[in-house]
Amino acid sequence: MEIKLKYGIDNLLFGMKEQDVTKILGKPDTQYKDEEENVVFMYNTRKLRLIFYKEENFRLGYMTTTNPIVKLFNTTVIGKNWSDVYSLLEKNKIKPFETDTVEGMISYFNEENWLFFHVDYNEIVKIEVGAVFSDKDEFDWRF
Repeated sequence: MEIKLKYGIDNLLFGMKEQDVTKILGKPDTQYKDEEENVVFMYNTRKLRLIFYKEENFRLGYMTTTNPIVKLFNTTVIGKNWSDVYSLLEKNKIKPFETDTVEGMISYFNEENWLFFHVDYNEIVKIEVGAVFSDKDEFDWRF
């Protein structure tokens, strides 16, 4: 599984509809609506959560993963030390990062790529990636 910043993960592209995703991954293990009425697909073995935004005609707009095989710039990142991954990000000009700490877990967020890293005990435990916005302040759909 390769994160493609601003596009998605592997062949899952921001802007896809539910039926496009099920053609690729099959039926989700769990499907529900969140508090904003967005549709959420969960794929347990892939450790992947996909969110389809209600306000955007149920287009795929957000992905969360804890899968240890997920890669960014051809490098696995889950389970790695933040300092090692941060060097990789700097090398690829992914900066700056805003930080937030909740109950000891630090979240690093890069707005340009709508990319979150959640770090616990200096180890990356979760990555979130979302669709980015165009210059017109609209989603820049890739599908």
